[in-house]
Amino acid sequence: MSSSQPFVPSSPLSPFSGSTNRRKSRFTYKHLAQLGTSSTTCPLRVVAHIDLDAFYAQCEMVRLNVPEDQPLAVQQWQGLIAINYPARSFGLTRHITITDAKKLCPNLIMQHVATWKEGDEKWAYNEHAFEGIHSHKVSLDPYRLESRKILATIKEFLPPPPLQRVEKASIDEVFLDLSAHIHSILLQRYPELSGPAPYDDPSENLPKPPTTALDWTTDALVDLDSTETEDDDPDWDDITTLIGSEIVRSVRAAIRERLKYTCSAGIAHNKFIAKLGSAHKKPNQQTIVRNRAIQHFLSSFKFTKIRNLGGKLGDEVVATFGTDTVQDLLQVSLEMFKSKFGDDTGTWIYQTIRGIDHSEVNSRTQIKSMLSAKSFRPSINTFEQAVRWLRIFVADIFTRLVEEGVLTNKRRPKSINLHHRQGAQMRSRQAPIPLGKPIDEAMLFDLAKNLLGQVVVDGRAWPCANLQLSVGGFEDGITGNHGIGGFLVRGDEAKALKPTTRDVEDQGFAVDVHGGRKRRKVDVEGIQRFFVKEDSQEEHDESSGYESKILQPGSDDIGNQASAAIGDPLRVGSRSADPPALQDYEMSSLDRTCYRDSADTDRHGSESSAVSPNADLDGQDGTAEHDGYHEFVAAPRITLQHHEQPLTEYLCDRCSKSMPPSQKEEHEDWHFAKHLQEQERSKAPQVPPALGGVPKQNADISHGWGKGTSHAAKKAGSSSSGSRTGIKSVEKGQSQLTFGR
Repeated sequence: MSSSQPFVPSSPLSPFSGSTNRRKSRFTYKHLAQLGTSSTTCPLRVVAHIDLDAFYAQCEMVRLNVPEDQPLAVQQWQGLIAINYPARSFGLTRHITITDAKKLCPNLIMQHVATWKEGDEKWAYNEHAFEGIHSHKVSLDPYRLESRKILATIKEFLPPPPLQRVEKASIDEVFLDLSAHIHSILLQRYPELSGPAPYDDPSENLPKPPTTALDWTTDALVDLDSTETEDDDPDWDDITTLIGSEIVRSVRAAIRERLKYTCSAGIAHNKFIAKLGSAHKKPNQQTIVRNRAIQHFLSSFKFTKIRNLGGKLGDEVVATFGTDTVQDLLQVSLEMFKSKFGDDTGTWIYQTIRGIDHSEVNSRTQIKSMLSAKSFRPSINTFEQAVRWLRIFVADIFTRLVEEGVLTNKRRPKSINLHHRQGAQMRSRQAPIPLGKPIDEAMLFDLAKNLLGQVVVDGRAWPCANLQLSVGGFEDGITGNHGIGGFLVRGDEAKALKPTTRDVEDQGFAVDVHGGRKRRKVDVEGIQRFFVKEDSQEEHDESSGYESKILQPGSDDIGNQASAAIGDPLRVGSRSADPPALQDYEMSSLDRTCYRDSADTDRHGSESSAVSPNADLDGQDGTAEHDGYHEFVAAPRITLQHHEQPLTEYLCDRCSKSMPPSQKEEHEDWHFAKHLQEQERSKAPQVPPALGGVPKQNADISHGWGKGTSHAAKKAGSSSSGSRTGIKSVEKGQSQLTFGR
């Protein structure tokens, strides 16, 4: 049975190869995909290291606008910390004295670094700063500012993340992981690589590059290893390295054109080789270390010059194997390194001397801490002297915090640290920076002063040889939140929004100028008198004993009780020249129901239902006059003489009693219980009086239980009733129905 699918060879040839005998690349489609993700283990990976040439000296040359061939050195007190390349041609080094430097190079410009001094709000270049070592502090802020400009230029030139990966290694050096950027360019230049892998198998090898010769003429190219020749056709790792060199060359040109700084660069497979490459040819050059040239490149180094292989570890390696060259150590096996230095350290040494490094280019370029320090010669001996230096430290750090965006809440530190050295003893103190307050210079100074006080209290603080102040634990600030002040208005805006007395009255409010209260006027003759809101449980619970008495089911006459409590003069249409004292009078639920729209005053506490004893009551409009002002008075609207019932009351059709609608349900329950009681009395035999007590049914009903009551309620009631010889008194919050009394 034949297949309908055409035959495909197991190793398909590239259509652009031009020959059926052409070999394939040693790299696979998987490696190509890893290149796009900037994988640290990808063999096609490309990393660059850019290093500014004599950076401090260049900053002063650009600031002073001196010619590029002018010898210049940066001075700090009586030493040199940076020397440009024209001055180095005279034999000047950083370890030379000022006097010897002038002898070797008479036309040398020596520029002292900027300094801080007490009372300054900003660093400055002082002409005689080298004489003020006892009163000035070095400031490197001018160089930090230029470093930020250079970093911004690099980021602006490169594509945005995720293609861009930039790590600020120090003030004058930057790492670039160009892998993802190169991957995008590679697919544009060689479209045949953008297709899927044959058989969708990523382990399939890539086709060989169509290019047979690459142009490296503008760079310092490291020679190939002894086993490699330039006659060999390039592979894809050579192509990616070449593209990386083109990108770096353009970045360096942009820095040169915009900011007038020169820099050197190294392009290689990883960070370790790239950093060595940037220092290989200086100034203003870039070195390319291809994968096939790594062994030849490292063979010329002493391994003690390699980062982290100097010091004690380097001395131990030299003592163990009797050599300090990388070429000799290549003959040592991995097992030997592990046996001598342990598994981790032995493996690291074995890989490092072979140029293997999988460290990642960290794209975070923000600083982690800020330090301001001073070594005292001679030492300081008083608390006041130390405080003066702390003020300078704080001003230095706060200026850098402002540049970091602390005022706009972009980033802020979480802690402040003080390091104090007295003799050979170093003591440290730390304190958190309050999160709820904005950071300012005064806050930092108070925190620093308190930390110094803690050191002094511990004793033996003087003489002090070194003092350091730092802030750390930087974190991104929270944005988008508003303080409570953002919801408030102040000043003229608040006055414009504040209503006047006339505005309040126009909106239907009456103002009490004596008590500072505001009440809504109620037009009792309007449509609002036909609407009633339900009484809340709070009002019933908080009502006075007088209220309970008025609303007692079965009471003889609501109108008479109200009249007895309030007083006869309070009736509609009457006016009393000598009104009764009503300070302690609180409106009952019945009264509030008649004027529900006036407000639930007891619930909100914004007004009181008490009436002033000096009020001149008027039953027609329900207001009291106070020198031309009107205050609402909660006067009952029941005509006691004629027994008129307001439309807002409920009239029972069984007993012809009137009451608020909120008590309708309770009143109907009372009638239902009354009916059940009468039925039980007609059926159950009477208990002899000698036994004492009451019939069980009657006792239950007297507690508010009937046949419709749940079993759980009866059980709870029986357990709390105590002895059957009497009825327990009513507890707080309960009321006893009075049947047949």
